[in-house]
Amino acid sequence: MTPMDKEIVNPDGLAPPRGFNHGIKVSGGDLLFLAGQDGADESETIIAPDDLVAQFEQVLSNLQTVVQEAGGTMDDIVKLNVYVADRDDYVDKLEPLGDMFADYFEEYPTMALFQVEKFFKEDALVELEGMAVVDETD
Repeated sequence: MTPMDKEIVNPDGLAPPRGFNHGIKVSGGDLLFLAGQDGADESETIIAPDDLVAQFEQVLSNLQTVVQEAGGTMDDIVKLNVYVADRDDYVDKLEPLGDMFADYFEEYPTMALFQVEKFFKEDALVELEGMAVVDETD
């Protein structure tokens, strides 16, 4: 088996990325699709119904559980879509969210942010889904 190679792609012709990377080129791994994870615990209860930061941490923990089960790490995640109920609340909390991201990731994946009207679970404030490339040798 070949080891996974990952190359960050941030072209000079684009604004410098902050809190994401423009592209990640990957070879030599297995593609893992990550279903949308919300701030629910293992009993399917949304934790901290009015706290975006607490729910975001639960979401990252849920994603980590999936990636680790597949033999990978959070840094194997190459793409995340972030869905929030309130974009302004997300922007207002960028600093604690960024600090939390640093606890889970050594480098940012590619990312997109969307404000949505409703989630499946009524108390959800955030959901993340994406893709990882897990090293074939893991």
